[in-house]
Amino acid sequence: MDASPLLWIVPFSGVVAIAVAAYFAYDVLKSDVGTPEMQVVAGAIYVAAVAFMKRQYRTIALLALLGAAVLGAVIYVFERVPGISQEELALKTALAFLVGASASMLSGIIGMFVAVKSNLRTAAAARTSIGDALRIALRGGAVSGILVVGLSLIGVSVMFIAYDGFARPAEAPFTIIGFGFGASFVALFAQLGGGIYTKAADLGADLVGKIEAGIPEDDPRNAAVVADLVGDNVGDCAGRGADLFESTAAENIGAMILGVAIFVATGNVLWILFPLVVRGFGLIASVVGIFLVRGREHGDPMDSLNLGSYVVTGLSIAFMWFTTDQMLNEKGAGHWFFFSGVVGILTSQVFVYITRYYTSGSWRPVREIAEAAKTGPATTIISGTAVGYETTGPSIVAISISLFLAYFFGVQWERETGLPHGGVYGTAVATMGMLMSAAFILAMDTFGPITDNAAGVATMARAPHDVRERLERLDAAGNTTKALTKGYAVASAALAAFLLFSAYLERVAQLTGKPFDTVNLAKVEVFIGGLLGAMLVYLFSSLAIRAVGRAGAAIIEEVRRQFREHPGIMDGTEKPDYARVVDITTASALRNMIAPGLLAVGAPIVVGIVLKAEAAAAFLMVGTMAGVILATVLNNGGGAWDNAKKYIELGELKDEKGNVIGKGTPAHAAAVVGDTVGDPFKDTAGPSLHVLVKLLSTITLVLAPLFI
Repeated sequence: MDASPLLWIVPFSGVVAIAVAAYFAYDVLKSDVGTPEMQVVAGAIYVAAVAFMKRQYRTIALLALLGAAVLGAVIYVFERVPGISQEELALKTALAFLVGASASMLSGIIGMFVAVKSNLRTAAAARTSIGDALRIALRGGAVSGILVVGLSLIGVSVMFIAYDGFARPAEAPFTIIGFGFGASFVALFAQLGGGIYTKAADLGADLVGKIEAGIPEDDPRNAAVVADLVGDNVGDCAGRGADLFESTAAENIGAMILGVAIFVATGNVLWILFPLVVRGFGLIASVVGIFLVRGREHGDPMDSLNLGSYVVTGLSIAFMWFTTDQMLNEKGAGHWFFFSGVVGILTSQVFVYITRYYTSGSWRPVREIAEAAKTGPATTIISGTAVGYETTGPSIVAISISLFLAYFFGVQWERETGLPHGGVYGTAVATMGMLMSAAFILAMDTFGPITDNAAGVATMARAPHDVRERLERLDAAGNTTKALTKGYAVASAALAAFLLFSAYLERVAQLTGKPFDTVNLAKVEVFIGGLLGAMLVYLFSSLAIRAVGRAGAAIIEEVRRQFREHPGIMDGTEKPDYARVVDITTASALRNMIAPGLLAVGAPIVVGIVLKAEAAAAFLMVGTMAGVILATVLNNGGGAWDNAKKYIELGELKDEKGNVIGKGTPAHAAAVVGDTVGDPFKDTAGPSLHVLVKLLSTITLVLAPLFI
């Protein structure tokens, strides 16, 4: 069968994505907006979130314009491609960078806008039933998830066509690398800025409100509570939207580059286009899974979300079989790549279970941290740190097995067909398999901050107890989904890193006309490159975490000042100055995102220019390994601290006599300290490392001519 008709799934899935996202947005926006009190709170959150996004993206836009100009100049001076002038090549690369950057910014803006609107409507729906609230929260998250993945797919496809992809398929993937670079560039700053904002506000709200003042979470007397709720939207929604956009774009282009080598051997362009087609089918699978999620009043919300996840997994496997059979079935050996794809799909599920084990109160690690809280903050910190380190074991073993199996199946295809590069392409197929569920994963990720904000809105609006109880149940599920999606992000970053590293080697080989498949660490400059790559990961994380500490300290002092100078706040006769805290948080987040962002962009360029291409390869390889491992520690350790606190707040921790140790106890205060330490780990540094790993790859890919 001629597989070319399958290419129509790409524009079809793009249209479906836009249509379904529009329908979900309409469904959410037409929903009940709740009581006047809820509307006032939600309005304050919306105004502050919009103000932050305007200031942040104004800064990022200026940086992106500068980056495009520098990139164009570098390409003009150093790169030569037969059949295309230097001017045209430079212009096309710079334009691709700007298009990728613009699309990434749009993804973040859409994610934030819909999430803010969904918060209020989820809180309002909880007055009726938990099922209605779950539907609105998930569909609000799905607008972002579906559009982000759809825009990424459409963007890469349009760039491929616009840059003569069908006339010159072997050259086009290399000319659109700038699209992935632009997306990664914006995503890094968006994730950093949003992550610093959300965790600084959370830190200030928790330490002064919960511990010092002894008031509940999201209490309207806390001046930092609005900034905290805004942070969920600009960090977890806008930042993660930009993050996933760049992930899908960069990994898609990397897989297309690896397909070029097999295209040269077979003359079949479908090897280059396969990543686009399988992503299109994955988008359809995610849409079906989202539609099938239904909440029950007395059921566990996670059971409903898990059902959707299982449906997406099953459909992804079926679509992977069909696509590999029709597009990659060279000499009847396409089943080997199907096996590689299944490895990637199942790896995402494996990481769900690993992350759930380490971050859910149902299992030993979180309970161990909660028990440690009985003896104070120090033992809480020690226990959580140990759990974070422990998570690297099963996580890295799972990634290693996945890479080995995907490569092994690709090698079997090589042996059966006699064609080259099957092993590496097998890892590309596995990565595409993981990305098939990306839209559903982002929907679940955004579901978390939406339900968290909805619970905050209900609390500040003094909603009835039954409403807040429903929202607390959804918030608990949302906390789990946020942790699970971070595990997914780490796994996909690891698989993508090998894919993009292989693409870099292919790129250098193309530029030099010589094979480049060995990185010799015995060379001193290459060893230094690897050492600097590992160092970058830790220095970058240090800057991100320190930024949260600085911003958080300023907020703490401001909230303390308001409590001290305005005693009427505590008895309800005065309103706190929410706007002042929001302004402090915004200014600090934007100021502190610059240094780690520029370090991440500049370090690989300096290493490549000074130490050349092989050292840059070592920088990329070792930096990626260190980044994946540290991100695992930060994400899971932070998530475990967070849920240990929630475990205590739910009354699950008991003393030796069976008495509940709950809110307001020294153990709870210790757990809050642990959660506060973990917040910048799991919501600032950890997610930013996902972006950093892929940014390093796209920078080296784009600027490889500079390193020769």
